[in-house]
Amino acid sequence: MREYVKPMMDSEIFVANEYFSACGDENKVYKFTCEAGGGGNGTVYLDSNHNGEWNPLSDELLTLAGYHACGATHEAPTTDDFQEGFFITGVVPPYNVQKVIVWRGENGDNVHCTTNLDMTTWPTAKS
Repeated sequence: MREYVKPMMDSEIFVANEYFSACGDENKVYKFTCEAGGGGNGTVYLDSNHNGEWNPLSDELLTLAGYHACGATHEAPTTDDFQEGFFITGVVPPYNVQKVIVWRGENGDNVHCTTNLDMTTWPTAKS
């Protein structure tokens, strides 16, 4: 007597291992220009709730209204922390809200912002 076996399909999902996905990225740096706001003064917030919308009550305030882009092209390790944020100008509504990528410098204490949000287009180099 034969026993019926229900057909089954097994599948596997490939999950990249950091060791392999980082292959060749050692000492690699991004090159980006700190240009948010065109050098004008503003305030920088991190998109703390990761919703893409600026909320002054829930997003983390990084700088006060005296922040301005330095205009320099920076070389930052690709392993550094780059976060989405907002560059805000204006003291009364309606505020001018500009989405930015924030890099806090080599020691994490010097804010730099770029409006080039697609990091895959940033030039890279070996340091």
